Amino acid sequence: MTRITAPELSPSPPDSPPPARRSPALATPPSRRRPSPSPSLALTPSSASTSATSSRPRPRPSPKRTYSPAQWVPVSSHPVFALRGAVGGGGAAWDAAGSRLYVWDPSARGAHRVSVRIREAEAERDGEEVAVEAAVPSEMLMPEMDLGYEVTHISLNTDVSSLLLAGSHNINVLHVHERVSEDGDTIICRTAPVASQILPTNNDGIKVLQTSWHPFSSSHFGVLTSDAVFRLFDLSFDLEQPEQEFYLQPILPGRCQNASSICPVAFSYGSDHLWDRFSVFILFSDGSIFVLCPVVPFGCDYSKKHIEEIYEDVNTFGLKSSNPNVVTNSHLAIAWLEATFPELLRQSADSSTLMSRARAYAPVDDSLTLQGPLCRVCEENNELEGKSSSCEGKAVGFVYSSVGKDSVLVTAWGSGQLQIDALADEIQPQWSIGVPTRLDVDSHGRIKSVAMICDSNPQDSSALRSHRSSSMGSNVKSNTEAVWMGHSPPLLRLSIVDLALPKTSNGSSLSLFLDPLVPERFYCAHGGGLDMVTLHFLPFSYPEMASTPPSVHPVLTTGNSDTSSPFLSGFVAIADAYGHVQLVGITYTGECFVVEMKGWKEPTPLQLDICSKDIKDVESSTTGMISKELLAGPDPPILPSSTSLRSLTPDSIEGKSTLHHYIKVFHEHYVEYGHKVFIELKEHEDYVKTEIEDKQKRLQAVKQSLLSIEAKDEEINRRVDRASKVYDLLEKRIESFKMLPAANKKPLSQAELEFKSQLADGRVFLD
Repeated sequence: MTRITAPELSPSPPDSPPPARRSPALATPPSRRRPSPSPSLALTPSSASTSATSSRPRPRPSPKRTYSPAQWVPVSSHPVFALRGAVGGGGAAWDAAGSRLYVWDPSARGAHRVSVRIREAEAERDGEEVAVEAAVPSEMLMPEMDLGYEVTHISLNTDVSSLLLAGSHNINVLHVHERVSEDGDTIICRTAPVASQILPTNNDGIKVLQTSWHPFSSSHFGVLTSDAVFRLFDLSFDLEQPEQEFYLQPILPGRCQNASSICPVAFSYGSDHLWDRFSVFILFSDGSIFVLCPVVPFGCDYSKKHIEEIYEDVNTFGLKSSNPNVVTNSHLAIAWLEATFPELLRQSADSSTLMSRARAYAPVDDSLTLQGPLCRVCEENNELEGKSSSCEGKAVGFVYSSVGKDSVLVTAWGSGQLQIDALADEIQPQWSIGVPTRLDVDSHGRIKSVAMICDSNPQDSSALRSHRSSSMGSNVKSNTEAVWMGHSPPLLRLSIVDLALPKTSNGSSLSLFLDPLVPERFYCAHGGGLDMVTLHFLPFSYPEMASTPPSVHPVLTTGNSDTSSPFLSGFVAIADAYGHVQLVGITYTGECFVVEMKGWKEPTPLQLDICSKDIKDVESSTTGMISKELLAGPDPPILPSSTSLRSLTPDSIEGKSTLHHYIKVFHEHYVEYGHKVFIELKEHEDYVKTEIEDKQKRLQAVKQSLLSIEAKDEEINRRVDRASKVYDLLEKRIESFKMLPAANKKPLSQAELEFKSQLADGRVFLD
């Protein structure tokens, strides 16, 4: 079930304390290799970029703001979105560890940092979605000086210490924890330009196509520019000069031997799968895909287990081959691994080391080969083909996803089509022998930077035709040797999805986003709305399953016929504590909407009027610590009668389809429930810790009270014993008084007293 909310300022926001998930106050991070400048120098550009930044305006004075108590409102009704009137935007970024949303404000030229919490809806409202709320007021992170350009994209690194501010021709890095000044909710942060001598100060010349942080490093980010150069920068060392530069020279079979007819569009890093983790996939405008491998940031940490797995694989299948080409490529790969990760040669007996740090290394006489273009193999006739003619226009988007044993590549076309391919073989490293690499070393001989020209191999495609894909047959030995023959892996076409967008002269603008929980699912945002695409066929993860086309479900529609311009300026997918995904989108008009995706369930198409802000947002109040849904346990799946299953065989198509359906049912009802329970307990760890500490404090107070009572009880017992002794003493004294001589005399009676009185009167009279 899905839900969409539109901005509407709540008249009386709920008054509740901040949740336990909220991150603590910001603190200064550990020192980097480059020391931070003093506050007096923070407003002065470095001497290396003075000439390039001399035209920048003077530092911006920080505005005055005052703190106010935090309140929680629906995220779409937050003043950041409800009061924004500027058209355009610079994107959004999500901090999963701190549960904070970063939104660039083009009018204020700063980034809003909004604390977000996700809670379950009211218990009495069955079927309601969880509520996504934001804290008011939010913080504003301002660059220390005016950037001088329009920010189109922002992104956070893995440790949430730096924010990339990318424009069409400029890039800056905002250091989140390095504060120049602070006044209330406004924080002025240190900001540094990136490659100011390479990128123009005006909007002419080299264009920034894409920027992205490296997934295995918190200080490295890649930049793809329109001059067909991929650059890797090290945030902790030098932002003016790239650490690694790769000049891309693609050569397409059957075309002129230059790259003037095509240009790069986007790139994507590989994931955690063999050599994919060292690969960079680059998409060009004609849809051709090229690969750079190996590309490793200097000083980056990788899993030692994975490095040893690759090293063992090369030694086992490469060096023992009878093919000289296989042996040569294996020797090059082994030399690179041993030089980049020296721990492989030391054979340390210390098994406690889980990570290996990449050493700065590059072959002097060899350069990386631009592998590609990756050809596609048809499963029916086992032949290779180039770019399919069924996709029209230009490629506009690209994303890589690792799903089980499959490496899936999704290409978005301006015609509104999505081309989904899978690597039919393993990625392997390739070098161009005899093409020297330019190295910049310091006085101690350590490599500071690397630059190389990466040419594609024109014989790669023709040679690959003689080696059929290992997934199509042949024997195991030839398939293993084919991995190390030095050829680019072919692509296996999974599907072509047509989104049926209106035809435009300039083509549609499409953006691709991965799902944080379900790897088989991704989202495509375009001018007409947002669609969800789910893969149901993975050739290597589930080879026994029948080939099923992917399913496409519209998440929301805008009713806009013009799809040439995107309607989203920012989009983040948030994995909540209940095993669901919250889609938060920000339109170019400043509106915010929230859509909830529940597991494998198909969403209901929703209508979003991007020109109106009259949609009501229904939110609920806080509930208990553990949701009643989790306490009740997973919902039992509805199973068909056993007679219908007896007629199916496991080898039939219907049997495989039924088995696949039961796998999904099991995942939805039990695996996701277990994930929800795990996340729920993890999210309430701080709450339980606080409760335990409170109980321990109360227990200590009770113990102190008991000790005090015991001390008082002893004092009372002593007083009682003393009183008893005094009583006994008095009893003894009374007994002793009874033994005196006059003790037995009886007192005179009344008559005797009167007679005695008369006698006394008579004596007086006689006298």
